[in-house]
Amino acid sequence: MRRFKDYLFLYIKGIGMGAADVIPGVSGGTIAFITGIYEELINSIRKVDVDALKLLKQFKIGEFWLKINGSFLIAVLSGIVTSLLSLAKLMNYLLVTFPIPVWSFFFGLILISAPLILREVKVWSVSAVITGIAGIGFAYWITIVSPAQTPSNLFFIFLCGALAICAMILPGISGAFILLLLGKYEFMIKSLVEMNFAVVAVFVTGCAIGLLTFSRFLSWVLTRYRYPTLALLSGFMLGSLNKVWPWKEVISFRLNTAGEQVPAIDQSIWPGQYLEKTGNDPQVFHAILFVALGILIVVFVEKLALAFKTKP
Repeated sequence: MRRFKDYLFLYIKGIGMGAADVIPGVSGGTIAFITGIYEELINSIRKVDVDALKLLKQFKIGEFWLKINGSFLIAVLSGIVTSLLSLAKLMNYLLVTFPIPVWSFFFGLILISAPLILREVKVWSVSAVITGIAGIGFAYWITIVSPAQTPSNLFFIFLCGALAICAMILPGISGAFILLLLGKYEFMIKSLVEMNFAVVAVFVTGCAIGLLTFSRFLSWVLTRYRYPTLALLSGFMLGSLNKVWPWKEVISFRLNTAGEQVPAIDQSIWPGQYLEKTGNDPQVFHAILFVALGILIVVFVEKLALAFKTKP
């Protein structure tokens, strides 16, 4: 049975997921995987089904709560919501003010996490190898495609919510980045800030339906095809490293909702090229330091989780 401090840790993990989800290129699913709650989260969401709703309709609140692992979900989701409401502006500020250290930190987190997940693949079948390579290729492709010009009608906003939430629960694929590709990242941020109820409600509905549907599929493939699925998810994380590479050259710009020019397409370059092309300090020492910090944090969390598991 979990104690109060266990739920506090779950809440903190939720905060980490929420902070990651607001950054185009970083996935809340990655944070869930790093912190060891990914499969429990997927399975708990999957249990919110027709049978669970019947229990709720019959006012069997206790049975409903146990079936969906309610205490776990509330702890994690509370952390995510807290983070989305309070840390979004801070994360954007840090990315604008200290881009190289911040992206280096995320690079370190993902770089060490993928091998830790691959360690769980006990049998390397042909299907596991193929799905791993496919995951790398698909995630890398996602990082280099251009944002699209798309409509802003409510049906499309619903689809955006469903697609973004599916991406958010996949390690290595950022829901925020999917919104950026669909041309709706800033539109949704603005809708949240301005409290555009109709848009936000339709988007959240899309998220809810997408989450409930996709979580069932993920739970099924993790049960039936565990090793190929873990290889695929690890591939997603490795392929996404291109997006969080600290040194970028902007190739083209676009206008945001405020009429300002912001980067639309960029490409990864070496630190020496960054200095040559931008005239800015590549901060190599700081980058190495923050990559190491990201790696150390994951290793620490891994050992901490292991200690809790082996504790009598």
